[in-house]
Amino acid sequence: MKVLMVCLGNICRSPLAQGILEHKVKVAGLDWQIDSAGTGAWHVGQQPDRRSCEAAHRHGIDITAQAARRISHADLQDFDLVYCMDSSNYNDVIALCRTQDEKDKVKLIMNEAEPKKNIGVPDPYFGGADGFEAVYQMLDRACDAIIKKY
Repeated sequence: MKVLMVCLGNICRSPLAQGILEHKVKVAGLDWQIDSAGTGAWHVGQQPDRRSCEAAHRHGIDITAQAARRISHADLQDFDLVYCMDSSNYNDVIALCRTQDEKDKVKLIMNEAEPKKNIGVPDPYFGGADGFEAVYQMLDRACDAIIKKY
């Protein structure tokens, strides 16, 4: 199973989602590949936001080795599932799709924890550490649901 997490800049939400799911996959002994990307290119090559790193670290997860990158059409062919953090990210990724099969891979991540509610994971970038912890908790629930489902 190959899973891609997607947010806007690939420095806050999607790196957290990647780290959380990687941790859960390892604990479960699953042979999955997890990655993350952004719909924008502003932070390509940069490490995740320090507040995301700190939120992950508080839960025993190290995401400091990740580097931001931009999603490409090749990702839509390569990955089995593409989880978007909010409807804006979702719409941007759907716009990259060339086939219905590619579109079928793209999902809102919180729909795994709370089906059909289309809840977006808020971007914590302009907030404080509390926002990053809240995002961590949301993504933790969604990743639990992903592991259970697949």
